[in-house]
Amino acid sequence: MASNYTATDAEVYPRLMGPPAVKSQARQHKISEMKLSARNQLNGKIVAVTKGQTTAHVRIDIGGGVIVTSSITNEAVDDLALNVGDDAFAVIRASDVMVAK
Repeated sequence: MASNYTATDAEVYPRLMGPPAVKSQARQHKISEMKLSARNQLNGKIVAVTKGQTTAHVRIDIGGGVIVTSSITNEAVDDLALNVGDDAFAVIRASDVMVAK
């Protein structure tokens, strides 16, 4: 005999998709681990956040006198609550790497 039971979205979604990728908890820094496929992840400390009209420049000191600068939206700076002195990662995603001499 066939069942009349219908699973709710709340029951099916986690089994099919896993948990949603972005939760409000993530913005509150309660999720301690994030996995990325990008292999170029450089950890460091934010030394400057300079907002422009729509884009911000975030400078991360990765040690050895090397500063990595990222251009991201002002909204991303606010969502991540980026401040000078925070620990952060520079995640570099590139399809090409050039070498010059």
